[in-house]
Amino acid sequence: MRPITIGLIREGKTPPDKRVPLTPKKCTEAEARFPGLKIVAQESPIRCFSDQEYRNLGLEVRPDVSDCDILMGVKEVPVAQLIPNKTYLFFSHTVKKQPANRELLRQVLAKNITLIDYEMLTNEQGERIVAFGRWAGIVGAYNGLLTYGRKHGLYELKPAYECVDMEDMQEEFFKVKRLPPIKIAVTGTGRVGQGAVEVLDMMGIRRVSVYDYLYHDFTEPVYCQLRSSDYNRRRDGRVWDTPDFHRNPHEYESTFQNFLPVTNLLIACAYWHPQGPRLFSEHDTRRSHFRLDTIADVTCDVDGSIPTTKRSSTIQEPAFDYNPTSSELEPAYARPDNITIMAVDNLPCELPRNASRDFGRQLIDNVLPHLMHEGGDAVIERATIARNGQLTERYQYLQDYVA
Repeated sequence: MRPITIGLIREGKTPPDKRVPLTPKKCTEAEARFPGLKIVAQESPIRCFSDQEYRNLGLEVRPDVSDCDILMGVKEVPVAQLIPNKTYLFFSHTVKKQPANRELLRQVLAKNITLIDYEMLTNEQGERIVAFGRWAGIVGAYNGLLTYGRKHGLYELKPAYECVDMEDMQEEFFKVKRLPPIKIAVTGTGRVGQGAVEVLDMMGIRRVSVYDYLYHDFTEPVYCQLRSSDYNRRRDGRVWDTPDFHRNPHEYESTFQNFLPVTNLLIACAYWHPQGPRLFSEHDTRRSHFRLDTIADVTCDVDGSIPTTKRSSTIQEPAFDYNPTSSELEPAYARPDNITIMAVDNLPCELPRNASRDFGRQLIDNVLPHLMHEGGDAVIERATIARNGQLTERYQYLQDYVA
């Protein structure tokens, strides 16, 4: 294998992100597994693994990593910190033409940078091979129950970001035993949804079928995990077809109104397409059968599948209220008949050590073999947005976005 040096860059985005692509132990594992690979960490006061933890394992930590072959971060690199003629890996959030990152992509092209986006790293079947989604689900479900407990004065959970790690967070789960017999709906069966269900199971909340959830009463809290076909249908009445739903979301409508009269807490983890149906309307929130009073919008599409998510919230201030009468947002827990929304858009940052360990595992197993590969590689090629000052063929559609 060719000798290659990877530099772990200091996160420059504000508010700072404490996650890291490779933890100290994962760095030493990667170096042992790939001869010729050397990993250097840039000094960082905010990383969830300290500089000393890297040094303790014999890894080099220094102020400047600009001489490395590949620079690896997590979030978008601030434009002023981009180094010309380098190869970068990070989440660029540009492929959907996000307005906030237009200048970032312009500068990537102007500075002749090769940009490989984690989000676009996929296998032959088009499935992503590295993601933080599971941790968004884990923290999202926890935050949902924290918010419900606060709203109803049932218990106070320690916020996830104040927990050292997942094990510390689990110490809080026993408090949830004070829940009345509420019904919790989880939408989505992907990484995010599975992360949410993991937490509910560990908390000892009983899982029930869709039928029992809709038509039976219980003496304990229960949850139900919903697939897209459980709360959507084709407008023309034809039979459900999952691939078709993903291809033509505009031909479907929501049937989530069946769940509104029985659901107290919604944990929304399903991917949403802008042309797809919303779960409910703002008008629905004013109807007498609307029982939902707490929503954990883990997907956090502002003005998306959950129309009451009119903005995202922060880790420090995770919740806000939606007033159904006025359709206005108010401070969290302002009045009992408001709907309280948790819409933190960077949930995995709340358990950065766990999330980083998981991500590093995926990088070593699924990405580094391709990155260390001599010559071209299909996996890396599919995720390369820019090279030699040009958008690659696959990303030509971004031309008008950067023009």
